[in-house]
Amino acid sequence: MKQTSNTVLQWLKQPYTVILNFLQQLSRTNKISVTQATIIPREDHPISRKIISRPALDVLYGLKDAGYEAYLVGGCLRDALTGTAPKDFDVVTNAKPEEIQRTFRRARIIGRRFRLVHVYFGRDVIEVATFRSNAEDADTKRLVQSKSGQLLRDNVFGTIEEDAQRRDFTINALYYNIANFALYDFANALQDIKARTVRLIGDPETRYREDPVRMLRAIRFAAKLDFSIERNTAAAIKPLAHLLKEVPPARLFDECNKLFLSGHGEKTFHLLDEYRLLIQLFPTAYRYLDRSPSHYALLGHALQNTDKRITDGRPVTPAFLLAVFLWPQVVEQQRAKITGGMPPVVAMTQAASEAISEQVKTVAIPKRFSLMMREIWELQERLPRRHGQRAARLVTHPRFRAAYDFLLLREEAGEIPPGLGQWWTDYQEANPKQRDAMVKALNVRDSKRSPRRRPRRKKSNHAKP
Repeated sequence: MKQTSNTVLQWLKQPYTVILNFLQQLSRTNKISVTQATIIPREDHPISRKIISRPALDVLYGLKDAGYEAYLVGGCLRDALTGTAPKDFDVVTNAKPEEIQRTFRRARIIGRRFRLVHVYFGRDVIEVATFRSNAEDADTKRLVQSKSGQLLRDNVFGTIEEDAQRRDFTINALYYNIANFALYDFANALQDIKARTVRLIGDPETRYREDPVRMLRAIRFAAKLDFSIERNTAAAIKPLAHLLKEVPPARLFDECNKLFLSGHGEKTFHLLDEYRLLIQLFPTAYRYLDRSPSHYALLGHALQNTDKRITDGRPVTPAFLLAVFLWPQVVEQQRAKITGGMPPVVAMTQAASEAISEQVKTVAIPKRFSLMMREIWELQERLPRRHGQRAARLVTHPRFRAAYDFLLLREEAGEIPPGLGQWWTDYQEANPKQRDAMVKALNVRDSKRSPRRRPRRKKSNHAKP
């Protein structure tokens, strides 16, 4: 991909001659009028079929051969033009969902807000959408909005020009026509990609009210692409951040995965905090997080570690990061319960349940992840207790490795004194005899530290005179 990246960057630096002059004459306000595309022929752009996945090509040619229009759209083209290997390929067409389904053997219609078709090729899924119509001109019987302006149902089909107007950001309003291999730029996408700018199409307040998740997408694209957010696009985020409360928790869970598990989590976190979106996603946990520098440092280290794992191609799980996000709340609530006389282990269990119950009101957490979070937290109580056979049993626990990594981060952030993490590191690398010796050394050390008890006097069997 390095060769491709260099070619793309060289192409973006070139003055597009007639095309660039035309683009620079267009209005740079956010109320972009999408009526006619600037068409860039194959010889004048670097997008090649070589970067398109085989399943995506099969869908594009399948629709074309069936007599329909077929275009690649959005993120895959944006990523290719910024030197990133595209992973997800989305297709748009003038075919209706039922027509798309009939065209492909393994296809399923999904979605309520807007009906889409998933076409399956083994483990690969290509998402195919029908051109959408402009919401302002749509038939109100098929368009449903909430009082705040959020689109609840949008099954209104239109033309490619109307579809471009319905795209969220200019950098996503690019179309690649499989019929002639040309790029269709409806909203100065190429100019904003060259300027490294995230800009909404249309009035920012209206677009954010239609779908508040667009605020999170603006942050995600800025962090991922290292772009700046255009002034008007950015200015409307803080005043409208509260609209995220109207988004279903299950959808916000999916968005959080995209925000924090794409390799740019640390930068995304700071941008979310800057634009007052983090407190909307984690309202209760945020208040606890803000009280302690060590907890804030813990989250920073966890995000850095997650980004590195993703870069190295190692697996990550949302459960671990969510456990870090909610940890300050769990710690504080456990401490309050212990002060009230509750045993530490019971206090941890109750604090964990309360933290998760509070969080799922905003961002849903599937049970398989919430169970893992609880185990990571509860093992923090057990890891210091290593005597007898406890250490041998703990190291075989299915969540031991995650809990151990969590412990190391706590030490690195200064939340707890160093030492315990190194002991567990050495224990994992030791052979059985060395492990026994390590545990016996703990017993000797503890016996030296504990004060000697005076022997209890035996009670006399003789009655007092």
